[in-house]
Amino acid sequence: MKLISWNVNGVRAAWKKGFGQWFEGEKADVVCLQETKAQPDQLTPEILNPHGYHGEWHWGEKKGYSGVATFSKTAPAKVERGFGLPPFDNEGRVLATKHGDVTLFNIYFPNGKRDDIRLKFKMDFYESFLKEVIPRCRKRGDDKIVICGDVNTAHKDIDLARPKENRKISGFLPQECEWMDRLLADGFIDTFREFEKGPEHYSWWDQQSRARERNVGWRIDYFFISKNLRPRLKKAFIQPETLGSDHCPVGIELA
Repeated sequence: MKLISWNVNGVRAAWKKGFGQWFEGEKADVVCLQETKAQPDQLTPEILNPHGYHGEWHWGEKKGYSGVATFSKTAPAKVERGFGLPPFDNEGRVLATKHGDVTLFNIYFPNGKRDDIRLKFKMDFYESFLKEVIPRCRKRGDDKIVICGDVNTAHKDIDLARPKENRKISGFLPQECEWMDRLLADGFIDTFREFEKGPEHYSWWDQQSRARERNVGWRIDYFFISKNLRPRLKKAFIQPETLGSDHCPVGIELA
């Protein structure tokens, strides 16, 4: 099973930049998008349900902001939108879908750079996911879990080009990185690092400074899997050559 995640920074803009051709060429079983920035009445049937795929969406209440979508060749057995927690759910950041015995979380985690209020919102979102959503999922027997999306945090120094300069910037603050430590300690695996231990592998680049041309980036888009899925993990990858957004796609293959 091939799964891909991509923050497209606007799904309508992505389609104009060739998303449809990329999507068709990948032939993935599941494709998860973040920051779709669109409401249903703004989208064509082709975007809502690409040919051969079933589309599930979670819209933000604010137009042109946030939003996630999950496309799958086979309709998921179960779909949940949001955490069931009102402070977070109105921004359209979470889709949980069931594919066989795997529960997949497609999440657009908040950005905390704007101000202290948004940083607190981000940290509260992190905590709620770890302390409420994951235990709830495990309690009902959904113990094979995949988490993908734009996490909006680089985990280690190796995951961004300039760690020293960004240690006091949201996206690489100690408390943000510590949350990711706790996620891994809670039984999850950073899939990309199972195959690639080296530096200079990024998934986001600042557009204003043309950082992508110099590969001055951040790895803030992830696939995490529960440890019981590790025997089925065959591959993890990043596609920096794929253009159309300030992020690039990331993905995994599961047996």
